[in-house]
Amino acid sequence: ASAPAASAPAASAPAASAPASAADSAPASIASPIGTPFSVGPPGPTWSGPTGTSFLPEETVVRAEDGNPIEKAKLTKDATAAFNDVYTFAAAVRAGEMDWEDVEKMDMNTRLKWVGLVHRDKRTPGRFMMRLRLPNGVTNADSFRFYADSVEPHGPDLGVIDITTRQNIQLRGVQLEQADEIIDGLHARGQTSFHSALDNVRNMVGSPLAGIDCLEMVDTRPFCEALNDLITLNQETGERGNPVWSNMPRKFNVAVSGSRDDFAHTHINDIGLEPCAHSETGEMGFNVVLGGYMSIKRVAHSVEGDMWVPAQVQPVVDVSEAILRIFRDEGARGDRQKARLMWLIEEKGVEAFRDQVAAEAEAYGRGTVVQRAQPKPTGDFTRRELLGVHAQPQPGLSRVGVHVPAGRLSVAECRAIADLADAYSAGEIRATVEQNIILPNVADAEVPKLLAEPALNGGRLSVDPGNIVGHTVSCTGSQFCGLAMVETKANAEAVAKLLDERLVTPRPLRIHWTGCPNSCGQVQAADIGIMGGPAKKFDPESGKNKAVPGCNIFLGGTIGENAHLSLEPAVKGVPLEHDILVPKLEELIIEHFGGTPRPAPSAGAGGLLAKVKGLFRRD
Repeated sequence: ASAPAASAPAASAPAASAPASAADSAPASIASPIGTPFSVGPPGPTWSGPTGTSFLPEETVVRAEDGNPIEKAKLTKDATAAFNDVYTFAAAVRAGEMDWEDVEKMDMNTRLKWVGLVHRDKRTPGRFMMRLRLPNGVTNADSFRFYADSVEPHGPDLGVIDITTRQNIQLRGVQLEQADEIIDGLHARGQTSFHSALDNVRNMVGSPLAGIDCLEMVDTRPFCEALNDLITLNQETGERGNPVWSNMPRKFNVAVSGSRDDFAHTHINDIGLEPCAHSETGEMGFNVVLGGYMSIKRVAHSVEGDMWVPAQVQPVVDVSEAILRIFRDEGARGDRQKARLMWLIEEKGVEAFRDQVAAEAEAYGRGTVVQRAQPKPTGDFTRRELLGVHAQPQPGLSRVGVHVPAGRLSVAECRAIADLADAYSAGEIRATVEQNIILPNVADAEVPKLLAEPALNGGRLSVDPGNIVGHTVSCTGSQFCGLAMVETKANAEAVAKLLDERLVTPRPLRIHWTGCPNSCGQVQAADIGIMGGPAKKFDPESGKNKAVPGCNIFLGGTIGENAHLSLEPAVKGVPLEHDILVPKLEELIIEHFGGTPRPAPSAGAGGLLAKVKGLFRRD
C-alpha cells in the first residue's frame, strides 16, 4: 500500500542501504498456511527500501524528535535496518566475531522487535521471545514441527512454545545466532515474524471457525491475509518488511469477527470489524468499532465508529489503511501511555474522526464508499463453545477443539499436535484467542479414534477438560517477562485443577491471569480476572504482616455480543499461596457463578464410549 499524498516523505529522511545482491534477487511466491500466495524475498539479508521515517510528514518527525526515547531511537537509526541487521548479527555471533552483548542496546532491546525478537534481558539475558504472525491463527503440522525444532536445543525450561491471546505463536529461549535461520524457515513456510512487536500492527485476529461454521456471516480469512499483506509486504520489492508502517507511534491491534459470537474480541482492539448485513440491501458487511485496548494506565472498550463497508477485501483494506495512516502521522509521539488510537479519537471527536477516515478511504480512488453503521443483529444468541467435537456444515466433517493449558506447549506436545493434525485434519491447525487449538475437517468416522489418541489422554492436552480447566487463560508471567509481578502460567494451570477438583459450574468459567497491570492476560474481559499485585500475610515469627506475592481479583467481564469490561478489582491484596487463593476463588465462584461442590465420582462412570457420546455434539 502506498502512502497518500498527505504523507509526503520528509525531505531529510535517509534511505536504507541495500545489499549488493538485492537488485538480482527476485521475490518468491509460496503458499501461506491458508493456501493463498505468500510473496517473500530470498533467504538472507536482501531487504531494500526507503526508511519508515521517510513516510512521516515533517511535522510528525519534529514531534518525534522531541518525543520519548523510543521515538528518538527510531530516528537515530531507522527500525527497517533490523530487516538486514538480524542476519548480520546472527552470522557474526556464529562466526565468533561478536557476542550478543556487543550489539548496541537499542538494537538489541528495541529495533530487533521489528523482526519479532523481544529480548528478555531481565529474566533470561541473551535470550529472546520470538513472536510470529499467523493471520487468522491458521498454521499447520509442518510449521508446528519447525517451531519445536527451533526451541528444542534450549532445553525443557527455556525451549517452549506459547499460543497467545491473538491466535499467535511465540517461541521461547531463542538465541541471536539462530534468529536468521528461523526467519528464513518461517518465510519458506508462508509465515513471517516481521512487524510483530513494539510499535507495529500486531497479528490479525479472525474467527477460528472461518469456513467451517454453520452460523458464519463472513469468512474472515481473506481479510486477515489481505491486512497482513498491507502491513508486512513491501509492495515495491515483494519482500516482507514494509517501510510504510515501520514508524508507528505505538502498537496497534486489528480483529475481524465472522459471526455473532465475536470469537475475535473486537471490543478490545484498535480496529474491530463486526459482521452486519445492510438494512436495506441485505448485503453482508462490517460495522467498524475503534479504540479498544488494555494497558497499565488505562483499559478502554472500543467505541462505535459509525462506519459500514461491504464484506469485500478492498473496502476493508482501504478503511484500515486510512485509519492507520491517520494514526501513524497524527498519533502522540510523547507520552507512550497516550500514544494509542483511542486518545487520538477522543482528541478529534468520534464524528470528526469518522469523517476524516471516510474521506480518505474514498479519496484513494479504489471504489470504496463508507456508509453509516448498520443496525446490529437482534434476537437471542448464545456464544458457542470451541472446545470439544462439533459438526461442520460440510457433510461428514467435524471440528475438534483441543485444550492447551495456559497456552504453553512443550516440544513433545508441539510435535504430538503436528502428528494429530497430519493424521486427522490434513495437517491444518488453528489457534484461538483462548490459547487453545482447533483441528478442522476431521472425518466423523475418525473422531472416536482421534479421541482415543494417547496424546489426548493422560497428559496435559485434552478435548474435554471441563468448565474450569478448559477456559483458563494466562499471560507469560514472571518466568520470562520482566514486567510481571508474579508467575502466572504455572499458577493458572495448578489453581484451575484445584478448583476443578472441588467445584462444578453450570457453564464454562473463564479465569484469566495477568502478571501486571498491562493486562496481556485480558483480566478485565474475564468472568474472573487475576492480576498480579502486592499483598500482605501475617508472619507468626515476627508478629507482623509481611509483603508476599499476591493478586487483585476482577469479576464479571463478558465477551461476545454486548461485551463488558470489568474495570475495577472486586477483591484486592489476596496472597497467591494456593491455600489462601483457592478457597477465596471457590467462595467467589459459588456466590457469583453458580458453582456447587463437586460430588464424589460414581463407580463405573466414564469410559471411552461415554466420552465420545458426550463430546459429539451437533450445533
